[in-house]
Amino acid sequence: MNNKTILIIEDDVLNMKLLKRILQLSNFAVMEAENAEDGIQLAHEHKPDMILMDVQLPGMNGFEATKLIVNDGELKNIPIIAVSSLAMESDKDSAFKAGVKGYITKPIDKKYLINAINKFI
Repeated sequence: MNNKTILIIEDDVLNMKLLKRILQLSNFAVMEAENAEDGIQLAHEHKPDMILMDVQLPGMNGFEATKLIVNDGELKNIPIIAVSSLAMESDKDSAFKAGVKGYITKPIDKKYLINAINKFI
């Protein structure tokens, strides 16, 4: 049994359900946040092993949230994978400049997602 915890920061209910189900089937514990601010707070409280960050969030977007996390002394070692429907190279470049370790486009390929997660935790 896997004892790793992944925080999903995703505002779309269906995408959240899909990601949560995929992760639970792979024996990851899951925490959920619907916006960046709540996600950052959960990360501080629970120190997850990884964060899956939607790029397009209400309020603070995923790029801004990632920058805050990677520049936070308590959180900077938590790997972040961006999850987005934005597939342009410029979007990917922005995500990597913000500090993500990986970038996955929607629709989610579950094998690719799990392989990416296992690569970084």
